[in-house]
Amino acid sequence: MKYYERLVDLKCFSRSDVERLTKNKYTADSLIKEYKRKGYIESVRRDLFVAISMETKGPVANRYLIATNILRDNYISHHSAFEYYGYANQVFYEVYVSGEGRFVDFEYDHITYRYVAPRIGAGVSLKEDGVRVSDMEHTILDSINDFDKIGGLEELLRCLELINYADEEKLLLYLEAYHKQVLYQKTGYILEHLKKQLRISDNFFEVCKSKLKSSVRYLYTGIEHEPNTFNKRWKLVVPPDLMKLVSKGADVNAEV
Repeated sequence: MKYYERLVDLKCFSRSDVERLTKNKYTADSLIKEYKRKGYIESVRRDLFVAISMETKGPVANRYLIATNILRDNYISHHSAFEYYGYANQVFYEVYVSGEGRFVDFEYDHITYRYVAPRIGAGVSLKEDGVRVSDMEHTILDSINDFDKIGGLEELLRCLELINYADEEKLLLYLEAYHKQVLYQKTGYILEHLKKQLRISDNFFEVCKSKLKSSVRYLYTGIEHEPNTFNKRWKLVVPPDLMKLVSKGADVNAEV
């Protein structure tokens, strides 16, 4: 138990972290084997370990801290970032992780950790609890861009309904970094339904609209086989009434 409390303080750690504690590579290897055998620590994946609480018998690190430590510069993204901020309608048994460090999806403690290639580099911060996460505006754009793969449109809308402010300058900065016309279309269309709640000015939507060209896009794959309508303003094929997809928000889009 000599090093246990220090490992609990670290929560997540690598083999090299244990070597720094013991000052000896061979001692570190022996310690890891012994502590795993006694249930003091568990292996999350190759070269990533977590300390186990003696009280709860579960990992002392939560899913978000574990995800942050998978590889250097990894951060929580997409729906998992909404969860971290407390803006998710549902908590998934998956954690979405982005960053330069790629990894093969894996499962630990009934949670699946999934890698998603980053679209932009800006808008990531390290929080006081050690979690690295995309900021709210980065998260909103990632989630709009990928909702057909992660979470779905209804869950995205429910998450957005819980947010009471979005920084439109950041949104425009990140949209420029994305450099995708269709994302300007989708973002303008979706956020215009929530512009009062998110406190986004009309100027934001005019900037988004100015990026549009003549091409018509679908809000999501497969909508052409469902009831739909053409939104002339955003040149998008969309559901007949977007906000009817969620239980509340019957009058959210009354002025759109």
